[in-house]
Amino acid sequence: MSRGVLVDAGPLIAILNRRDRDHAACVAALKRLKSPLLTTWMPITEAMHLLGFSRPAQDGLMAFVERGALRLLPLDEGDVEGIRELMDRYADLPMDFADASLVHAAIRERINEIFTLDRADFSVYRLGPRRSFRVVAV
Repeated sequence: MSRGVLVDAGPLIAILNRRDRDHAACVAALKRLKSPLLTTWMPITEAMHLLGFSRPAQDGLMAFVERGALRLLPLDEGDVEGIRELMDRYADLPMDFADASLVHAAIRERINEIFTLDRADFSVYRLGPRRSFRVVAV
């Protein structure tokens, strides 16, 4: 069951930075995806920071959001407890705030597919008993 594909910061950065070693693979993977692309503000913030060397790349990321190619899942103060619990559960990795926001949104929205370059961590994160992410092949 997929209500969309979550997108982590890594592929966003690679898609918008032609010099990124994963650029071609991420662009090809993006072309194969048919489901709505979803994320939270945290990976957008992370990507914007890491794309700070290129204002055109930052503009490209904002354009993805503006034209609805990348939809934002809402998070509010009611989500903080769940995000904190995830960061505590995976403290040994450690799980960062952006990843925790994506995992929390995935559990809440019943989404099991993610477009990420962070296969190692997202293969460990669980969405419930015996439920794991399906990572988009890059």
